[in-house]
Amino acid sequence: MLLLISALIVAGSIWWGVREIVRELRTSRDEAGRGRALTVVELFAPARAAVAADPRALLVWQPLAVAARQLCPGEFAALDRASGGTFPFAADEIRAAHDRWTAEWLAWERSHAADYKLKAAIAEHELTESGGASIARGRLDAVEREKLDLYQRRYSEYIHTAKAIQALL
Repeated sequence: MLLLISALIVAGSIWWGVREIVRELRTSRDEAGRGRALTVVELFAPARAAVAADPRALLVWQPLAVAARQLCPGEFAALDRASGGTFPFAADEIRAAHDRWTAEWLAWERSHAADYKLKAAIAEHELTESGGASIARGRLDAVEREKLDLYQRRYSEYIHTAKAIQALL
């Protein structure tokens, strides 16, 4: 009987010890996972600031986020739960970046039109004052070409970037 009680005490001690080891391993694994998740947050903190400053930064950071998500799905799942959306950029944040890019384009377009309206008016005034001199006519033509060239370059950049941001959705 004493042998049976001793065996039960030893078995209970072993069971308790194994249970504590398993608990510690789980705790250690969970802490390591949280540490990796915090590392991911630290990695993408500059991305959030960069996108807030310039929507084009999304075109660099979002593909990196997709690749990191494939490498660390568990950490990203935890971050998604914690942030209430897709970390680091939810679809509504991508749409907001697209909207911001479009608003910036429209503001630039208005400014560009006003700037070149003034430049053209000055060149037309010089043309009138010069009595139609060919150099004054050349200046007016150069202003019109410059206006169109700059607009086309900027519009091409706007369209390319807007489509690329939209494709991230």
